[in-house]
Amino acid sequence: MSKLRGRVVFAVFLALFGFTAHGWAQHASFSAPIAASDAALPSAPEAQASLPGRSLPGSIHGVVVDRDETVCEGARVNLTQSGPATSATQSAVSGSDGRFVFNNVPAGGFKLAVSSGGFVTDVITGVLRPGESYEAPPIRLLVTTAQSEVRVSASQDEIGLEQFKEEEEQRVLGFIPNFYVSYAPDVPPLTSKQKFNLAWRSSIDPITLLAAGVFAGIEQADNDYKGYGQGAQGYAKRYAASYADDFIGTMIGGAILPSLLKQDPRYFYKGTGSTRSRFFYAISRTVVCKGDNGRWQPNYSGISAGLAAGGISNLYYPAADRNGVSLTFENAGIGIAEGAVVNLFQEFVIRKFTPKLPDFSKSKP
Repeated sequence: MSKLRGRVVFAVFLALFGFTAHGWAQHASFSAPIAASDAALPSAPEAQASLPGRSLPGSIHGVVVDRDETVCEGARVNLTQSGPATSATQSAVSGSDGRFVFNNVPAGGFKLAVSSGGFVTDVITGVLRPGESYEAPPIRLLVTTAQSEVRVSASQDEIGLEQFKEEEEQRVLGFIPNFYVSYAPDVPPLTSKQKFNLAWRSSIDPITLLAAGVFAGIEQADNDYKGYGQGAQGYAKRYAASYADDFIGTMIGGAILPSLLKQDPRYFYKGTGSTRSRFFYAISRTVVCKGDNGRWQPNYSGISAGLAAGGISNLYYPAADRNGVSLTFENAGIGIAEGAVVNLFQEFVIRKFTPKLPDFSKSKP
């Protein structure tokens, strides 16, 4: 258990400083992006939130589709309300499932104007009752010209490539890699080439090499894996094993299995909702992920990568420490624990120390 305790403590240290290389914490393997519809699910109104004489706010949500009932992602939805004293306008963007939501909406009449490039703007009106969760009828957008569909598709590809390039440059405090995190609510899935690029860049980053050295020093100080011995030779063996753990975990969990199983290895920052909901969201990303098809599913690639990396580690750890299945599941469990810890720091701490993040306001509800 000394190894488990030491690695989790070290993972907390790395998370505090934003280090998110996939292999050490395996958070990319054991994480899933947040879908816009999931992040925006309206919470039930509570009676305690209503003061005497005031109306409970409600919510308005719905789905945007085209003429063929195919969901429209990225449609702009403008909510307009007017009353005796004030008028207000809010905006949202439909997610990958075509859904949008407005929370904490005052009761009264409203108008929804839905628009998207290449489509005719549609407008619907309605009345929201106090505390009501209003489901708007499906909003169908009509295509203006045949070429607009091609233009929208090309734009999405360009946006996805640009966001990927921005992720490759994300560094906490300006120098610690933060590649496997997306702060955009809706981005296209990574291609196989992009998954391998991220895994390789993470594996050869100077911070990854430095972390392997620190990790090996902690193990040597605790005299873990006594078969390696002490002195320079013992440290070199621990360093090699430590870096091998990282490299194998990163390549299998961040590139090979996600490409084969078509799953996204990134952690998607939630950033909204109650502290409790964000806490459980971060924890759950270790075992649930979003597939390249945009659907939630068990994180087969992350869990399998942890077991595979644990099994391979039996090949280079000292014979006395090769406990077969026991070591395999121990290392897999360590990976899950580290992933949960780092996800929590990603959700609540690290974004504050990541400078020059791109402005995602245009794609964020």
